[in-house]
Amino acid sequence: MTATSLPPNSAPRVRVRAGRLVLYTVLVALTGLFIGPFGWLILSGLKTPAELAASPVHWLPTHVQWHNFADAFNLIDFLGYARNSLIIALVYAVLVTLSSAWVGFGFARLEAPGKKTLFGILIGSMMLPQMITLLPTYLIFAKLGMVDTYWPWVFWGLAAAPYLVFLFRQFFAGLPRELEEAAIVDGCGYGTIFWRIFLPQSWPVLSASFVIAFTWSWGDYIAPQLLLSTDKSTLAVAVMTTYVTSAGTPVANLQAAASVMYVVPILLIFLIAQRGFVAGMSTTGLK
Repeated sequence: MTATSLPPNSAPRVRVRAGRLVLYTVLVALTGLFIGPFGWLILSGLKTPAELAASPVHWLPTHVQWHNFADAFNLIDFLGYARNSLIIALVYAVLVTLSSAWVGFGFARLEAPGKKTLFGILIGSMMLPQMITLLPTYLIFAKLGMVDTYWPWVFWGLAAAPYLVFLFRQFFAGLPRELEEAAIVDGCGYGTIFWRIFLPQSWPVLSASFVIAFTWSWGDYIAPQLLLSTDKSTLAVAVMTTYVTSAGTPVANLQAAASVMYVVPILLIFLIAQRGFVAGMSTTGLK
C-alpha cells in the first residue's frame, strides 16, 4: 500500500461522515429558522418603543429593559387571565382526549354499516376552516344561554376532534386482535375492553393528544373573544387587547414581553411530555 492509498472501506466512511455533516448543517439551519421568531420576540420585549419603531432595525437593545416584563405582568390581572386560560385549556384537553379516544376505538375495532363513509366525512370535516362554523356555533350557544360561560369548551371537548380521532383510530387499529378476543372470551364488554385494555396501552397517543389539544385551546383567540366577557376572557385575548395607550395604539414592547410569558407554559408542558408526544406521533399507524 502506497503512502497516498486509502485503507479498505475508507471511502464509504468518508461518504457517511460527509452525509452526516450535511444533515447536521441542515438541522442547525432549520433550528435557527424555527427559533428565530421566538428569539426576536424576546429581544422585542427588552427594547424601548423607540427602538422597536427605529429604521433601520435595531437588532439588539441599547439598554436592556428588564422592567418591561414586570410592567406587562402588573398592568393587567395577568394571573387571573392565565387562570382562565388554564381552566379552559385543561377542561377541553382532558375531555377531547378521552372522547376522541372513545370515537377512535369505535372506528378501529367495531363493525357497523357505513363506518367507512362516516370516517371519510369525519376526516373531510378537518378541511373546514374555523371561521365557517364560528357564526352558527355562536348562535347555538346564544340560544342555549351559554355565552359568557365556559360550557362551550365542555361541549367542544365532549364532541371529540377529527384529527385526534384519526390518531387514536390509527393506533387502536394496530393493536393485536388477540387482546380483544381474549377479553371477549372472559366476558368483557367493549366498554371494559376500552377502559381496561386499550386505553392503558395508548399512553403515547394520550400524551400527544393532550399536548395538541391544550395548545389549541391555550392559543385560541377568536372563540374567547367572541364568547366571553372581559373578566372571564383568556390570556391570549388580554395580551392582544389590553396593552394600548390612551389613543388606542398598541404598546409593542409590552405586548412582546407579555407574549413571551404567555408562551412559557406551553414550552414547559411540551418539555415535560415530549417523550410521550414524540412516541405517540411516531407510533401512530404502525402495526
